[in-house]
Amino acid sequence: MKKLVLLTVLCLSSVVFSQKKDKILLTIDGENTSVADFKRVYEKNLDAIDNDEAKDVQKNLDLFINYKLKVKEAYSIHLDTLPSYVKEMEGYKNQLSAPYLQDTAFVNKLVKAAYYRTKNEIKAKHILIRTPKIPTPKDTLEAYQKITKIRNRIINGESFEKVAEETSEDPSARDDEKRGKKGNQGNLGYFSAFKMVYPFEEAAYNTKIGEVSKPFRTRFGYHILKVDAIRPSKGEVEVAHILLTKETKNAKQLIDSIYNRLEKDEQFKALARKFSNDTGSKSKGGKLRKFGSGVMVKAFEDVAFSLDKEGEYSKPFQSPFGWHIVQLIKKHPVLPFNDIKADLKSRVKSGARAQLSEKAVINKLKQQYTIADNETAKEIFEHKKIRTLSKDSLQSVILKINDKEITQEVFVNYIKNKKNKPVFDLFEDFKDQEILAYYKENLEKTEPEFAYTLQEYKDGLLLFELMQQKIWDKSSKDTLGLKKYYTTNISKYNNKEFKKVKGQVMNDYQNHLEKNWITDLRNKSAIEVNKKQLKKLIKYYNQ
Repeated sequence: MKKLVLLTVLCLSSVVFSQKKDKILLTIDGENTSVADFKRVYEKNLDAIDNDEAKDVQKNLDLFINYKLKVKEAYSIHLDTLPSYVKEMEGYKNQLSAPYLQDTAFVNKLVKAAYYRTKNEIKAKHILIRTPKIPTPKDTLEAYQKITKIRNRIINGESFEKVAEETSEDPSARDDEKRGKKGNQGNLGYFSAFKMVYPFEEAAYNTKIGEVSKPFRTRFGYHILKVDAIRPSKGEVEVAHILLTKETKNAKQLIDSIYNRLEKDEQFKALARKFSNDTGSKSKGGKLRKFGSGVMVKAFEDVAFSLDKEGEYSKPFQSPFGWHIVQLIKKHPVLPFNDIKADLKSRVKSGARAQLSEKAVINKLKQQYTIADNETAKEIFEHKKIRTLSKDSLQSVILKINDKEITQEVFVNYIKNKKNKPVFDLFEDFKDQEILAYYKENLEKTEPEFAYTLQEYKDGLLLFELMQQKIWDKSSKDTLGLKKYYTTNISKYNNKEFKKVKGQVMNDYQNHLEKNWITDLRNKSAIEVNKKQLKKLIKYYNQ
């Protein structure tokens, strides 16, 4: 019963945004509802109604008046101040505002780019010059100058691999003599979308084959990269393997004997469980998670992707880990765009790319708003103990967005536990956050559809609480009233025992209480319907 009533409430819900040119249809205690506002509510679910009685304009107007009276009552007894209501509304407002904080066109562009980069994998090599986790402007400048000099050496003809081995601060670029591991000289192999941090992926796919990128920054420091090739993606592959590590005694002879047993139709799973040294996969018959290019060592990847038929297995081969035999379980080619569009969009919105979409919104807002920094107030940035400054000394306005003034105190509270960036950089992040916050605070004024939907939810939630108090709780707790209603109307229930018809009696009693309550609300209120506009509406919908 409760859910049914709430659904009815939400369907009938509205908010009045009357404009001067709108004709007034209804006035309740001086509050006007325009023809346009009623039409919006009435038409909202018109297509879903399949009987003429439910479509009757007069009946819908009566229901609308009842709804407006209930909502007015909810506000008059301050149900909107209940902590549970305030918390629920805050959560819903954040949820509802989320799409407005994304640039839809920009997101779609990122999704299409991600699909291209999923279908086409790129081969590149890079050089890294690291910066500290909290770099000073001096650290940043020195790293940039260093990577620029390195780039110039390569542009002037030196080998990228040789320079990478000499200068890159990525440890994998150089030989590790202690571990007997050879360096990759900056070579990263093939990779595709979502495999690297986004700035790196972006730089790689925007650099032409054979060219060296300009210096770019990630959270690790400054990089340059060179693109060697681009090819259609192999998708992903699912395999099982048997591994004999380098430490295994007579590994070559043993892996050959295992292969011979496979050739005699022994089960791959059984042999993997018995012989494989890979503790993570042997209990699953050697099965590994599906993977794409650039995840496994090259020798393993090349063999895995070379297999064509499900169930086919390779001859024994070596990798840096030891001897393997690989069996193909399934190939997973890249699906058509429409099949993975939703998944790509989800990954774009939940990853680093989402910040770019949000930044696009902020940049648009910066063009629309009047934003001013107070350079004098920003002098506190030079204070070494800025986070411990007293509240009283932080009352100057440091930032103004249109008519909203933001003090130094708000900024210092923002950076209290943020020490990952210089204060000047944190201020730019703070400014962006405040611009978005201002936009969210004013969404109801600037986005009519947002305002309608939010008000609809507000009123529906209030009405649910009101119905709980006035009808549902009362009908379940007022046992004397319920029994009296049953006794008075016993003939309606064919003189059946109360316990046999209790559910029906409860439902009827709730309707009885609501009807009396509505009558009381109507008697207390001044309700005026513009009959001329009502006749026009009836005529319009009859046609």
